[in-house]
Amino acid sequence: MHILKSLIPAAALAFGAVPAFAHVTLETNEAPVASIYKAVFRVPHGCAGKATVKFRVQIPDGVIAVKPQPKAGWALDKAKGEYGKSYDYYGTPTSEGVKEISWSGSLPDDEYDEFVARVYLTDDLKPGATLYFPVVQECAGGTAERWIEIPEAGKSADDYETPAPSLKLLPKE
Repeated sequence: MHILKSLIPAAALAFGAVPAFAHVTLETNEAPVASIYKAVFRVPHGCAGKATVKFRVQIPDGVIAVKPQPKAGWALDKAKGEYGKSYDYYGTPTSEGVKEISWSGSLPDDEYDEFVARVYLTDDLKPGATLYFPVVQECAGGTAERWIEIPEAGKSADDYETPAPSLKLLPKE
């Protein structure tokens, strides 16, 4: 019985950590500004037992030169638009590009997958800050998970049910 009592808190901690893994997250959650970053969005499940049929990622300001990776069996769409300003991308002025990526296909609720994009994190971004990539995961039957919550000052992603995937910005290398 004594062993069982000592295992209960450990089990509670382990199971208490499980919901954090149920969110859409970035595989690598920190990167330096003024660098190329491979954003790998991890999708652990569908919506309330339904298959994911569309996965949309909003590109935050200061992230340019977005190149999504195609996925076999999925349609890829890139919504382009004007940036809030012009950026220097390796000597080339860049004032427009991909503002949202969406993949359409089918990912059953009981399967895992990743959606990938190569991006450039401009030197306008502030080291030490956290950058958020709002995501909408649309599922069969019209259900959806909106991973769009951005923490208010003094709070963290752990304070929210559906936090946006986040990236901690490091100093330029």
